[in-house]
Amino acid sequence: MLGVSVHAQTMEQADADRASSVCAPRIVAIQAARAAVQTPWLHPVDGWIDVRLPNFWARQWPDWNGSVWYRIDWERGPTGVCATSTSPVALGVDGVSITGEVFSNGDLLWRGESLVEPLSRHWNVPNWWILPASGLLPGKNSIWIRAVGPASVSAGVGAVRLGDVESVSKAYGSAQWRQRTVYLINAVLCAMAAALFLLVWGLGWRSSRPQLRDELTQAYGWFGLMALCWLAYLSTYLAHTPWPWPDSITRSRFSTIALIGYALCVCKFTFRFGGQRLPRLEKALLVLAVLGCAMVLLPPNETAMQWSNTVWRSTMVVFFVNGLQFQWHAWRPQPVERKLSHRLLALCWLVYVLIGAATLFSFTDFWQVARYWAALSGLSVIGLVMLLLGGQLVRQMRRMEGFNHILTERVADARIELAQSLAREHAQALENATLQERIRLAHDLHDGLGGSLVRGMALVEQTKGGLSQARVLSLLKNMRDDLRQLIDQGSSVGATVPQTPVQWIAPLRHRFTSIFDAMGMETQWSIARLWSAEHRPSVVQCLALTRLLEEALSNVIKHSQAQQVQVSVEVGEELSSSQSMLTIRIEDNGHGFDVAAVQGAGLSVGMRSMAERAKRIGAQLQVQSAPGRTVVSIRLALGVGVASD
Repeated sequence: MLGVSVHAQTMEQADADRASSVCAPRIVAIQAARAAVQTPWLHPVDGWIDVRLPNFWARQWPDWNGSVWYRIDWERGPTGVCATSTSPVALGVDGVSITGEVFSNGDLLWRGESLVEPLSRHWNVPNWWILPASGLLPGKNSIWIRAVGPASVSAGVGAVRLGDVESVSKAYGSAQWRQRTVYLINAVLCAMAAALFLLVWGLGWRSSRPQLRDELTQAYGWFGLMALCWLAYLSTYLAHTPWPWPDSITRSRFSTIALIGYALCVCKFTFRFGGQRLPRLEKALLVLAVLGCAMVLLPPNETAMQWSNTVWRSTMVVFFVNGLQFQWHAWRPQPVERKLSHRLLALCWLVYVLIGAATLFSFTDFWQVARYWAALSGLSVIGLVMLLLGGQLVRQMRRMEGFNHILTERVADARIELAQSLAREHAQALENATLQERIRLAHDLHDGLGGSLVRGMALVEQTKGGLSQARVLSLLKNMRDDLRQLIDQGSSVGATVPQTPVQWIAPLRHRFTSIFDAMGMETQWSIARLWSAEHRPSVVQCLALTRLLEEALSNVIKHSQAQQVQVSVEVGEELSSSQSMLTIRIEDNGHGFDVAAVQGAGLSVGMRSMAERAKRIGAQLQVQSAPGRTVVSIRLALGVGVASD
């Protein structure tokens, strides 16, 4: 019983397969007719002629600019056998040029976004649909396709297929790859090539080396322009609208001009890459390019297609001649061995010539396979030429690396000589500074402390009976105060507070940065841009803070053996007290020291001097040190204790 059941199921499946094969939709007639000018949306009553798809109507009606209806009659099979067939039927169309609409019997399946100029562009856009079952008839059915566009841009309908959903969907995927994806990959690759090699060209043009500038300009620049022109031409295949052009014919003219520019750049690139010097031929090519552009732009719309076809074929001939002449240049015997890159480029152009010839001889059949292979060849050639130019660029970069290595060695030698010279100049500068400081100190002592001594002596001489011990002690204290004032304020007489922390720290930063640089220390300065809005330090505070900084940085130079020094000056407000706070922080990565031991021993004059100076201006001094990190921080509350000047 099981065997009988399996046999029955097998027979049923075979009958179903035969019924499906018999009832498969098949096209019985394809006809076309011009639509009425006043009512292009209505089916024509007469004027129908038999055509084959793909078709562009310039073959039947060369001067017709408007709409053409295509009627595709199909049926499932014998009416009695297939009348009850319910299997879905799918329709696929490889493109409607320039745009249009598709109906199944009376049901609208698809319509372009714009059926009047500027027309939407669907000539290279495949589509497929499942026909609505409710609109199908038992016998003959009709697919109505209205194509809209000027005859001069090859208006018509591409290949059409009817069948089951799986086969039509699979064919659509193949058409999508052939008509869209390949061109999109082309466009992306061209955009990358144009950006890369035009950038290299721009950098090379700005180079001060004439040889480098000439090589990059002559090879990379023309290849970048070549890729850019090809990208512009590919927009014909990828654009959905004529934008930025006002109509389809103008866009067609632009595409042809882009192709002319591409051909000119290909020839120029070939000559430069191959080291060919053909000035007369280049001038002739430029004249031909200008003439071709005029032939495309000047004719009226009615004859634009004929002229564009002529220019297109002439451009292809230029491709062929350029590719063939380079074969002779790359392969003919020469006393000097030819470069491998020249022969590789010759092979690329040979492939281009062969594919271009196939495309040229099948140009009128614009939905056929030749166009697909042309797209693939363009993709491969662009990629191969990019590899060739990339290899050449790598070789040039290696030569530049060698040059940079030699230059680095020479710069290092010059740096050593400069460092020695700077060291000598620095030593002389220190000696001069010391001498000037001694002279200044002598003047200050004469004018300051000397004056106090003279006044004291005069007082002693004028007082009869001698001075009391208290009076002498007072005189000595006054001299001590004068000396302290001389030390702290003598250099700031008549000075004003700098407008910004940057101006205040600039002289000290300049002086110590020079010293650090000479010692090979790396310095980093982070200085606040402005003082507090309400308060700023006084002249005395500025001088004392400068002395503190000088002492701290001097200690770094004398003791730390550091490689890096960081100095920061911050101005902000304390959240707890709303006071303006000036914070100075000096940090180095030296070997450090024991802060408690140094302070406890009481032997460090510098540490005591810094502490006393900070105390006098009301600042807080804090020193933290450990191996590899020493931090000296000074915090001063502005507007407190010492009045602002």
